[in-house]
Amino acid sequence: MSAAGFEPGSFRSQAEFGMPVWFWSELLGVGELYYELGVQVVELCVATSHLNGGLLPLQDALRRLNARGARKNNPIAEDDIVRAVRKLRVLGAGVEVVQLGRAQYITAIPGELTMDHTTLLQFAERDSNEPSSRGRITIPGVCADLGWTEERARRGVEQMLRAGVAWRDDVDNSYWFPAVFQNALS
Repeated sequence: MSAAGFEPGSFRSQAEFGMPVWFWSELLGVGELYYELGVQVVELCVATSHLNGGLLPLQDALRRLNARGARKNNPIAEDDIVRAVRKLRVLGAGVEVVQLGRAQYITAIPGELTMDHTTLLQFAERDSNEPSSRGRITIPGVCADLGWTEERARRGVEQMLRAGVAWRDDVDNSYWFPAVFQNALS
């Protein structure tokens, strides 16, 4: 089972073993394109979660999906990915598209992002005078800039560490959000 709450390959294997693709297309209320694209997005999220903690920049997903052989002559657009992910909500899949600052991300993490989690991600994604610090936060910085108590900031960051969305840097007592950092570099 994936971190998103279901096994994407199970749809494909059931389709191959007698349960037609149209069954899933009708159940989800989507055409075959969005069914297949939704499965590919979830598979991509699972495959890259060790790199980004389950927070995949939409532009990265678009680039990776269009780079696949079958897509070269028929590229997909951001809107196609957003629609496919929204259609997966029927399954309670735990996959969604969120806007963080200027960028959109596909989240595939267990549970839901709370407002505190989203605020921390937006804080990490903020423009900085030093591009190398995008994706990095500190507890004192969160408290000073957002007006949060230290307990609230630590609780939010600790939850994101457990989910794998953030990494702790013990050298300077900061926290990194790899998806935001990687997105800033691309």
